[in-house]
Amino acid sequence: MTVTWRNRRYCGDITEADLGNQVHLAGWVDTVRDHGHLLFVHLRDVKGIVQIVFDPRQSESYALAQLLRSEFVVSVMGTVHQRSDDTVNTKLVTGYLEVHCDQLEVVSTSETPPFLISEKDGDHGVTVDEELRLKYRYLDIRRPIVQRNLLVRHQILQAARTFLSDNGFCEVDTPVLTKSTPEGARDYLVPSRVHQGKFYALPQSPQLFKQLLMIGGLDRYFQITKCFRDEDLRPNRQPEFTQIDLEASFIDESFVMELVEGLVVRLFGVAGVSIPTPFPTITYADSMARFGNDHPDMRFGMEMVDVTDAVRTVNYNIFKTIIAAGGTIKGITVKGQSERLSKNVLQEEFAKKVVPALGARGMTWMRCEGGKLQSNIVQFFTDEEQTLLIQRMGADDGDVLMFIADSNPRLVDDVLGRFRIHVADYLGVIPENTVSPCWVTDFPLFELVGGKLSAMHHPFTQPAGAVQSSMAPGDLAQMSARAYDVVINGVEIGGGSIRIHSPDQQQQIFEILGLQPEEIQEKFGFFIDAFRYGPPPHGGLAIGLDRLVAMILGTDSIRDVIAFPKNRMAVCPMTQAPDLVHPEQLADLGVVVKLPVVE
Repeated sequence: MTVTWRNRRYCGDITEADLGNQVHLAGWVDTVRDHGHLLFVHLRDVKGIVQIVFDPRQSESYALAQLLRSEFVVSVMGTVHQRSDDTVNTKLVTGYLEVHCDQLEVVSTSETPPFLISEKDGDHGVTVDEELRLKYRYLDIRRPIVQRNLLVRHQILQAARTFLSDNGFCEVDTPVLTKSTPEGARDYLVPSRVHQGKFYALPQSPQLFKQLLMIGGLDRYFQITKCFRDEDLRPNRQPEFTQIDLEASFIDESFVMELVEGLVVRLFGVAGVSIPTPFPTITYADSMARFGNDHPDMRFGMEMVDVTDAVRTVNYNIFKTIIAAGGTIKGITVKGQSERLSKNVLQEEFAKKVVPALGARGMTWMRCEGGKLQSNIVQFFTDEEQTLLIQRMGADDGDVLMFIADSNPRLVDDVLGRFRIHVADYLGVIPENTVSPCWVTDFPLFELVGGKLSAMHHPFTQPAGAVQSSMAPGDLAQMSARAYDVVINGVEIGGGSIRIHSPDQQQQIFEILGLQPEEIQEKFGFFIDAFRYGPPPHGGLAIGLDRLVAMILGTDSIRDVIAFPKNRMAVCPMTQAPDLVHPEQLADLGVVVKLPVVE
């Protein structure tokens, strides 16, 4: 018997139309069950699982089948039969059918895997240590849930290409070996053997090249591209990641927003998820004030409310001291959860543990009962002050009010914003299977940190108004940019801007950021030169594909949707990359490595 690509059928494709027909299958042994008089094998391939039945009367194939173990590769020729009603397996698409084996061939054997690959009991690998799964990633990929993730990722990529192509975008590859950026500390550097002492850098994004494509008159560009960033480690971050990158000429913000909304709707549609459009828009300042961050999760309430003026006359020393120091008092209203939030949880857990861990000194809380407030500090509030606070917070009986107060308004926003998410998670009030997108706009052009200006997004973002080099840093930090982020369920999925297309303005922004003329020429000379040859107005956006796919599939980590991801320490447990290289390679490159001294 020879099963070839010409006559092979996929296990998951067998249907009732095949009843009585002979089929040729090939795949991996998922499970084996020996019932004595009959032997049952679940055969698995990329399309699904089908049950194979071995009968002792087929003595040759039955004897060989008794030697089968999980993960053996076999080819089978057999006849499709209907299962009896009492043996139907509703967990399988093919669970109403089975294939009675006529011939069996063992193509290759397998050692016992280090973890269970079969998902017949509903275990999708959640009980297996992730480090072990990544070490044997080629085995992990055999699991149907991982294959599903990668296949849907493929479908999302295809849908993105089709959508953008249909909208007049041209896919162009940009260089992977390029010049180091001003954020050089985050670049992965590649030494050149031919040009010893010089280095390429792996791109953190194709930003400059896609703008050069616009200067080149391409008009609409996109690319599904790998980017590389040697950043500090975070649980859901990868040193190499994929983004859908796009840029277009003679457009404004509305073009990008309408295009990206259509793209996002199309990509979620791959998984059968519908999203209403248009997406709501919120300004950066409003997002910070109401949610404490620039990536608001709008799936639930508990929006932050500034009550500083409402409690200004309250005879409570902590509030009085903070207000006198120019501080802020903000709160959230937890609707209808008073019975679930005991005093022990509010005081001992939230106020004494959670909030201090987030960076604040404490939390004040109150219950609303009978139109009045209840807490250990209400004696400092008059009836009128309680009524005003209840009105300001939109509170009703059965609600709990929680407040963060500090002399640093930014700290209040940051801590209360994160605490809001913690409380929602704790109470389980974030709606499941809900997609809540929005646009965040009107970002600051600059950030002022330690008296030094830096670009909020990047130095190629167009200011929303006229910029004067003579403006004070504080005034420059108040300027808005023509920048926008698309946020879904509290996660920034993509960001972009309308770009600077004036060489003089670009030079001016570089100078404001403190770049010296020789540094500008060294880093961006080719870019500034290109701007002197008729650059069109242009703008674009980049979408983090790994994040988006993980969200569409509802996975906990982007590692679940990447074929060969690094672990949380940016290491590949399978290949052990990064690793030392042979001294001869370093000598050939003219590179000397100074290893840290271990004391």
